[in-house]
Amino acid sequence: MNLLPRTLLARLMLLIALLLAVGQFAALKLFDYFEREPRAIAAALQAITVVNFTRAALLASHENRRLALLSELSGREGVRVYAADLLEQVEPLPKDPLTQMIAAKIRERLGPNTLVAVNHYGLDGLWVTFNIDQDDYWVAIPRIQVERPFPWQWLGWGALMFMLSLIGAYVIAARLNQPLKLLAKAADRISNGEQPLQLPEEGANELREVCRTFNEMTEALVRLDTERTLLLAGVSHDLRTPLARLRLAVEMLPESQAEGLKVGMIQDINDMDNIIHQFLDFVRGVEGEPAQMSDVNMLLRSIAERHERAGRALRLNLSPTHLIPLRELGMQRLLGNLIDNAFKYGRGEVIVTSRINAGSYVISVLDNGPGIPASQMARLLRPFERMDKARGNEGGTGLGLAIADRIAKLHKGKLELLNRPQGGLEARLTLPIQP
Repeated sequence: MNLLPRTLLARLMLLIALLLAVGQFAALKLFDYFEREPRAIAAALQAITVVNFTRAALLASHENRRLALLSELSGREGVRVYAADLLEQVEPLPKDPLTQMIAAKIRERLGPNTLVAVNHYGLDGLWVTFNIDQDDYWVAIPRIQVERPFPWQWLGWGALMFMLSLIGAYVIAARLNQPLKLLAKAADRISNGEQPLQLPEEGANELREVCRTFNEMTEALVRLDTERTLLLAGVSHDLRTPLARLRLAVEMLPESQAEGLKVGMIQDINDMDNIIHQFLDFVRGVEGEPAQMSDVNMLLRSIAERHERAGRALRLNLSPTHLIPLRELGMQRLLGNLIDNAFKYGRGEVIVTSRINAGSYVISVLDNGPGIPASQMARLLRPFERMDKARGNEGGTGLGLAIADRIAKLHKGKLELLNRPQGGLEARLTLPIQP
C-alpha cells in the first residue's frame, strides 16, 4: 500500500514539513552540543564550590561540633552532607553526555579519586565525595541546580517558526501547483474531444513557457481539426452528388439488363453512401450539443422500437429507470453504432442490458458473434482501424467504434470491448450518474 499522497501539492508539503522537522531537530542538537560544555562547567563549578565550602566549614569546626554543623548544613539550600563508607556500592553514572562531562570537570578540580554519583541511596541529587583526615563524606546537591529544565520556550518558538514556514511553503507550492492543475484540466478536455480554454501565461518563467507552448499546441490542434473537418466534409459532399446521379442511372436501366448486376450496383452505391455518412458523423461530432438530464431507459426503448420495425431481434433487459446527463443525439449515435455492429457481426438476437453500479450507469450490448482477440480490442477504438479476421472487415471504414468511443469520452464515460465467456462480444458503456 502506497502511503504517499497522490497530489503534487500534498507531496511538496510533506517533503517541506519533513525537511523543516529535520532542520529543527538538527538545530536543537547543534545548540545542545555547543551549549553542553558551558553548562557542564557551570554545574561543575557550582558543585566544586559547595564541596569546598562544606569541607572548609568542617575543617574549621571542632570535632565535637561537626555533627551539629552537618545537621545545620543539611538544612540549608537543600544541600545534604552524609558520612561515606568506602565499601558501599556506588552505581555507575548514566550515559547522559552532560552528566558525564560534569563528573569529568569535578574530578579535574577535586582529584581523580573523587566519586561522583547520581541518585545515590535512592535520593535525588548529584553526589560528590570529599575527605577530612581519615573520614569520607558525601555532599548531595539538588539536581535542579545541575540539570537544565525542559526548554518549553524554545519548543514554543520552534513550533511557531515551523508553522510559519509551512504556511509560507504552502503559499509558494500552491502558486506553483495552480498552473499545473489548469494544465491537467486542459489536457483532460483535449483527451475528451473538447476545446480547452486558454491557459494564463503568468508566474515563473518555466511555468509561463509551459503554458505558452501548450496554448500554441492547442491552437495548432484546433486548426488541424478544423482543416480535417472541412476536408472530409467537402470530399463527402462532393461525392454524394455523382453517387446520386449514378443511383438514378442504375434505377433507369431497362429491365432487360441483368437483374443481378443491377442489384449489385445498387448495393455498392448504398455501401459508398454509408461510408460517406460515417465520415460526416465522425467530423460532425456532438461537442455543441448541450447535455441534459435524460431517461436512459426511454432512450433505449426508442432505439429498440426502430430496430424492431426493421425486423431485427433486439431484446432489452433494463434496470430501474434513472436520469443521467446526456447529449441525446450523440448517445443515439453511439448506441446505434454499437447495436449495428452487433447485428452485423453477430448471429441472430442482440441483447441490450443496463444496470446501476457504484455511482455509474452501465449499458452492455451483447451479441453471439465470433468475438475479438484481446490484443486488438484497444486498437479497434481508434479511427480507421479494422479487423482483418474473425469479425471481418467488409463494408466499413473503421470509424463506427471510434465515433462511439469519442462520444463516450464526451460524456466522461468509458467504452470497453469484452469477449463473453459463452461466446460473442460485449460492448460495455460506463457512464457517470453525476455530471
